[in-house]
Amino acid sequence: MDDTYDIIVLGTGLTECILSGIFSVEGKKVLHMDRNDYYGGDSASLNLTQLYRKYRPDTEVPAELGRDRDYNIDLIPKFMMANGEIVRFLTHTDVTRYLEFKQIAGSFFYKDGKISKVPTTEIEAISTSLLGIVEKRRLQKFFEFVQSYKDDDESTHEGLDINTNTMVDVYAKFGLEPSTQDFIGHAMALHLDDQYLQKPARETTEKIILYVASMARYGKSPYIYPLHGLGELPQSFARLSAIYGGTYMLDKAADEILYENGVAVGIRSGSETAKAKQIICDPSYAKEKVKTTGKVVRAICFLKHPIPNTTEADSVQIVIPQNELNRQHDVYVASVSSNHAVCPKDMYLAIVSTLVETDDPESELKAGLDILGPIHDKFISVSDIEEPTTDGTAEQVFVSKSYDASSHFETVCDDVKSIYRRMTGSDLVLKKRSEADHIDA
Repeated sequence: MDDTYDIIVLGTGLTECILSGIFSVEGKKVLHMDRNDYYGGDSASLNLTQLYRKYRPDTEVPAELGRDRDYNIDLIPKFMMANGEIVRFLTHTDVTRYLEFKQIAGSFFYKDGKISKVPTTEIEAISTSLLGIVEKRRLQKFFEFVQSYKDDDESTHEGLDINTNTMVDVYAKFGLEPSTQDFIGHAMALHLDDQYLQKPARETTEKIILYVASMARYGKSPYIYPLHGLGELPQSFARLSAIYGGTYMLDKAADEILYENGVAVGIRSGSETAKAKQIICDPSYAKEKVKTTGKVVRAICFLKHPIPNTTEADSVQIVIPQNELNRQHDVYVASVSSNHAVCPKDMYLAIVSTLVETDDPESELKAGLDILGPIHDKFISVSDIEEPTTDGTAEQVFVSKSYDASSHFETVCDDVKSIYRRMTGSDLVLKKRSEADHIDA
């Protein structure tokens, strides 16, 4: 290990592995280490033995659950928007050659005690049971506005400027009811809370367009998911890095980041050292450089059936909006099955998650757990949400953000681009996707 590198990366979470892959492709000499014996860090997919070792170290794995190798259990539930930034990262780096994807079968919304499909086209908006006749017409008008808005054509603006008018203004313009606002803001734009209402409408408008465009790509839902679990994503970027000369060490602790005159010069592992001009790491490797901004509670659930009232779908996302529960944050339910090569036949994995608001985090998942039907077993975790306290440029240590409660990877992509910009002084330029870059799902 004693050697000099351009960049040392600590932790094999998705953010770290994407950056490792990108810098290796650019010709940088990269050393990548992780204290764990598996890829993915907090975003890993574990087999049964690893899952029990993490959550129930003193318990034998029940034989009835089947073979270890049939399980790839995500620690953090996130899906990929078919037209989202993460797909551009995959195609830009050609990592798609290591991955296979499958579509998520349904996108649902919980309202008045019932699970309903999220309407995402004008036709679906007209036919959905979520809305009355008058409201359907208003929603149709809203969708037409969002799809046709052009900055340089005032005839498409309906008297609004999405750079200055808030979403409150936009909803008021179309007379949309609070429950309609809920599913637009939370099930389509995928905001975690209602703070977006007071912000300029452009961000939400773009999120809705992304959702609809992702939906149009494959139908059924806007989400795709890698076969064998999300842990395949960091592993594929790691493979890319290795092809371009990156050095990987799993099960290797990084005991200390070394500094000279306040600037990082390398790391120490036991009696060995490695030098580098820049360090990238997840928050667990630089606790003194991060602050906790909240907590996420998650329940990994084993089911013997698809989630009820989702048309027997083999995979779904369900958003339970905060206003249904008198909460400040939504509750998310993500479910996948043997069709995604993550569990044996006739078994389903569901993860319920939300941001913690009380001293009893598990009780905050109740609404999500209640809609799952009988739960064969569940594993509860509470994780800190951490982010760096500085931008890292002074000491040349660039700490990623931990994974938030959002149901997709767009915030991860934002973090990758931010770290890249701080490290290089330049924006990360992703090539524009052509139809040849199309991901089969």
